[in-house]
Amino acid sequence: MGTAEGEAVRLDRTKLLAARYRAAQDRPYLASALYSLTVVETRRVPTMGVDRRWRCYVSPDFVERTPVPELAGVWVHEVSHLLRDHHGRSDRLPAAEQRDHMRVNIAQDCEINDDILADGLALPEGTMSPQRFGMPDGLMFEAYLRLLPEEVRSHDCGSGAHGADRPWEESGHGAGGVGDVEADALRRSTAEAMRSHQRSRGNLPAGWKRWAEEILQPTVDWRRVLAGAVREALAWAGGAVDYTYSRPSRRSGAMRGVVLPSLRRPMPRVAVVVDTSGSMTEDDLAAALAEVSGVLKEVGVGKERVAVLSCDADVQVVRRVTSAEQVELLGGGGTDMRVGIEAALRAPQRPQVVVVLTDGYTPWPSEPSAARVVAALIGDAPPDPPPWIEKVHVTG
Repeated sequence: MGTAEGEAVRLDRTKLLAARYRAAQDRPYLASALYSLTVVETRRVPTMGVDRRWRCYVSPDFVERTPVPELAGVWVHEVSHLLRDHHGRSDRLPAAEQRDHMRVNIAQDCEINDDILADGLALPEGTMSPQRFGMPDGLMFEAYLRLLPEEVRSHDCGSGAHGADRPWEESGHGAGGVGDVEADALRRSTAEAMRSHQRSRGNLPAGWKRWAEEILQPTVDWRRVLAGAVREALAWAGGAVDYTYSRPSRRSGAMRGVVLPSLRRPMPRVAVVVDTSGSMTEDDLAAALAEVSGVLKEVGVGKERVAVLSCDADVQVVRRVTSAEQVELLGGGGTDMRVGIEAALRAPQRPQVVVVLTDGYTPWPSEPSAARVVAALIGDAPPDPPPWIEKVHVTG
């Protein structure tokens, strides 16, 4: 039955919920997540969108003009943003990329829609996909974001996608919603349902397969591990104390004519040894430069307390730096990180922590030194250093 001219379209909840039921029947491993979405009717969105708390905002006009099979595909699309934690991943983007919400949203749509279309589900005309921009299937949205044209625009899927609150979203904890703990439980139960589905039927889209494996067997973020290892080494090195008369002890005031020294905790020095041997590719070296920058930023060591050594089978250059852009990587011969470590430890201002960025194909010192050594191993399946060296495997 149609509506009178000028009369606002009412939300056809029967049609909308029939589409969700169809999506859950067609893809049963998504059922729990789909039925966790709270429907919020609004005319402030052109289609559908979600917020961080799993509230799904729906346009009555969009529901009226969209066939049920396509609505089912949109249900899958919106819940995919939440299951894949797109808003959480967006929060970890560089600030400049975070600000371009629409471009982030399109990149996320490309990550989702290649799976949906390959899985035989219907989506409305004009749907964003990697093919539309000449990009390959199967990438994460962070990769698509760097490949997209600068000025692309599309509809807005809400803060549940790109992470930025929208004017049409419910504030705070109103109108129901899902909390962070429950959301994590939904992600894990969905991943387990996908694994069961794959074992019984074997027809899970590649993107969902990858996502489920990551949820059930998460890989450790090597950046956090590296920062943690360096922080721990710095805490160990900084634990040493010494006496100084430059700041007399407060107890001196109680003893006439006597100046007592106070205890001080020295700020450790850091040396970063970068492998520039022929076995390290340009991409490897670029990763090494990025990690130098990351280490300097994360550990909070002052600019005069970091030295970077460029090393292959010999030490090419040693300089103090405040950013990765100041590092000059020279070399390209054989590999011997012992030379770089020994050069770092012979410096007049001896470091307490040495971070070695290498592919691991190098001799190592035969015994521990006075400094803590952290090896950041770059590349696929690098060989392990000696057990007294703390290792972090840098992945792509």
